[in-house]
Amino acid sequence: MLHGYGPSLLEGALLTLGVALASLAIALVLGLAGAVAKLSSVRQLRWLAQGYTTLIRAVPDLVMMLLIFYGGQVLVNHVGDRTGWWGYVDVDPFVAGVLTIGFIFGAYFTEVLRGAFLAVPAGQKEAALAFGMTPAQVLRRVTGPLMLRHALPGLSNNWLVMIKSTAIVSVIGLSDLMNRSAQAAGATREPFVFYLAACGIYLVFTTLSELAFAWLQRRLAIGVRRVAL
Repeated sequence: MLHGYGPSLLEGALLTLGVALASLAIALVLGLAGAVAKLSSVRQLRWLAQGYTTLIRAVPDLVMMLLIFYGGQVLVNHVGDRTGWWGYVDVDPFVAGVLTIGFIFGAYFTEVLRGAFLAVPAGQKEAALAFGMTPAQVLRRVTGPLMLRHALPGLSNNWLVMIKSTAIVSVIGLSDLMNRSAQAAGATREPFVFYLAACGIYLVFTTLSELAFAWLQRRLAIGVRRVAL
């Protein structure tokens, strides 16, 4: 049915998953830093975080991808020519794709984590400090788990969107799932077959992700008493 392109699609799918996971790591770091900055008492940090999230929500993902890959490459090489510190640099599509997607979703994770921090009752932290815990212990044992429980639904939704958004890396030449599907569709003139196969693979990714997040939600809910309505 796939005319021998099955292994090629599988390689593309694994690359897509790699891009998504690497982007997730970057997005979580940026999201946590952005959330802390937005909740900071330092006005400059709040302005910087607000500017970051505003910029990302205003610029389409595709434009950001092209700007960072092509524009960033021109900028890096221009600086190298002017300073003489390095020669010609060819930006790797994988690195550019991961950095762009991580940068984009870091802004969305910022809002999710900020809301999760605000949802944790202040009395929980105060009680832990009064009990004799250090601030690091409070974060690890009290605030962190409670915050994660509130953030998990938003994080899972953004992760599902992130997996699908990895398709934009195909425009910069990365041989991801969509790029391999397009090549196979062009060679066989059967676009419906290969794009349908790509849909199926994305569906597998999202289904497994939902199951994993559901398991994690149950784990975080252990010991939580539910109030009957």
